[in-house]
Amino acid sequence: MSRAAIIAAMPGELKPLVRGWAHERRGHVKLWRWKFDEGEWVAACGGAGVAAATRAFAEVEKDGAPDLVISIGWAGALSPALETGRAYGVSGVLDARTGERFSTDMASNPEDEEQLQVLRLRSAPLRMTGQEEGQQRWLVTSPIVADEAEKQRLASTYQADLVDMEAAAIARLAQMRRIPFYCIKGVSDGFTDKLPDFNRFIRADGQFDLTRMVLFSILRPWYWPSLMRMGENSNKASQSMREAVLDFLDERAYTRERNGYPNHKH
Repeated sequence: MSRAAIIAAMPGELKPLVRGWAHERRGHVKLWRWKFDEGEWVAACGGAGVAAATRAFAEVEKDGAPDLVISIGWAGALSPALETGRAYGVSGVLDARTGERFSTDMASNPEDEEQLQVLRLRSAPLRMTGQEEGQQRWLVTSPIVADEAEKQRLASTYQADLVDMEAAAIARLAQMRRIPFYCIKGVSDGFTDKLPDFNRFIRADGQFDLTRMVLFSILRPWYWPSLMRMGENSNKASQSMREAVLDFLDERAYTRERNGYPNHKH
């Protein structure tokens, strides 16, 4: 029986994917599950940042060790070449705090045929539709939400394509457990987008304070157009990530068709 873990920061990143899945909440971590004949897919989100991602991973492990983990979620573009609202497969992740680099290639070394069977779809680097073979996209994990100036600095320093706040934590945990790690990110904001400082709205537990954000924005109408665009891009990115995750985990749609995946045609 195989078990795939999908870790995100916010429920909105997972919403299109987990529609119809069994749902529960444990403290600050939300969990969704879909079980089928050969195994289980479990998704979790615990908030923004490394600590929140670590909590989400820990809650997934309480019910059994995953055979692979995928870090998904919204990310900022560090290049004008990346399209907002689109999901991208990531080749590797950098940690801006420590300088560590994590590849999304196969991390484990199966020693028998049973393990090889479990990991049969995970043995090659993830490549997204429209991504040419051999094309490398790197993501840098930052301890803060990157504004326009910070994006420029990160792009120059790391030559990365995307920025988030969680993927490096998931990659590190996967490496420690010798399980395959993959990363799919949807672009919610472009390289030159001018947005409010979202860091002020992220609480110590990684949860986003939407009420404070709304009150802040009401008094600053110059942010309205960019926030509306970001909302539209985020919704498109979530849908694009859904398709990417399903295509990766169930390349031929065999599991979805056989087991009646909820709303998989919509």
